[in-house]
Amino acid sequence: MSFISLILKNPFRKRSSAILAIIGIGIGIATIVALGAITDGMVSSLEDTIHAGGSDFTIVGKDTGDSAYGTSTIDEDWVEKIGNYSGVESAYGIYVGMFSTKNKPMFTLIGIDPEGLSLSEAKVTEGRLFKDDSKEIILGKLLADDEEKGVGDYMTINGEDFKIVGLYETGDVQSDGGAMTSLKSVQDMANDEGNISNVYVKVEKGQDIETVKNNINKTYGDDISVVGSIMEMENMKTILDMLNGASWAISLLAIVVGGLGIINTMLMSVFERTREIGVLKAVGWSNKRVLGMIVGESIVITLVAGIIGTILGVLAVEVLLPMVGSALTPVYSIDTFVQAFGIAIIVGVVGGIYPAIKAVSLAPTEALRYE
Repeated sequence: MSFISLILKNPFRKRSSAILAIIGIGIGIATIVALGAITDGMVSSLEDTIHAGGSDFTIVGKDTGDSAYGTSTIDEDWVEKIGNYSGVESAYGIYVGMFSTKNKPMFTLIGIDPEGLSLSEAKVTEGRLFKDDSKEIILGKLLADDEEKGVGDYMTINGEDFKIVGLYETGDVQSDGGAMTSLKSVQDMANDEGNISNVYVKVEKGQDIETVKNNINKTYGDDISVVGSIMEMENMKTILDMLNGASWAISLLAIVVGGLGIINTMLMSVFERTREIGVLKAVGWSNKRVLGMIVGESIVITLVAGIIGTILGVLAVEVLLPMVGSALTPVYSIDTFVQAFGIAIIVGVVGGIYPAIKAVSLAPTEALRYE
């Protein structure tokens, strides 16, 4: 039997021990994959939301707060200031709130001036736009399907009844899973009258977008942030760092728990194969070769756990997100899978080193006499 064949076969001699180790590591890997997909999906969804339509860039608050995107709301007066700034064609304030309905635990409700929808890719497919400062609302197609609502029906949000006057589509899952109504209505429900989440800005034709952005930033940079991409938002980065931190904490836990499981499994394997290891050393196997065999067997177990954990993580996200009514679309990036399998390999190496050293330290004569 070849060296590689031994490494691939030996870990599964004791199936119960191998299965327990695989389950422990696999759960950690599954969690890493699931969190990674959800985090990347949030970034993608927020990117789509902040760029809803034809706005050239967005104005947001400076400080971390409880409102949309992790930034504090800003005074509504900023809409007029930015709208009157040199090179700006139009500016519209929006308020993004997260609310729930009877059938949906969480969805995005955007408050905006109806005229501001000219900057949006939302196309009304049925009915009409809502009137400003009214209890009228338009629903994204996906939300309407989930709620089984249509034009003319009423929808209760935060204890208030809104008449559905239109349905819209954007082609984006996050947007189509939300709704839009007047700015004042959302401000009232959020108890944040006179404030907005951000400002959509359209630059005049012939003006350089970057130049206008930089000029606004120089003028008002102490009070607001001018962003063209969600990844430029300093405070959004804080939220993403928290999510990534949670992912890495679980990764560390997977290393510790998985490493202990592998150490136990491989130590038992070494103990049960003492005589076999003695024979291998007696016939000329070097300590390096024995070390490589034990560590290799450990890595095989963790790679199997990595594959199973990855599959379980993807299945969990695909099954659980629709069950909780989330419109979030998970994003499976190469980085997530590289991280998951990197953790698996680390666990395999770390967990296999100590048992391998124990195997190497066995004297051939003593091992051959072992029963």
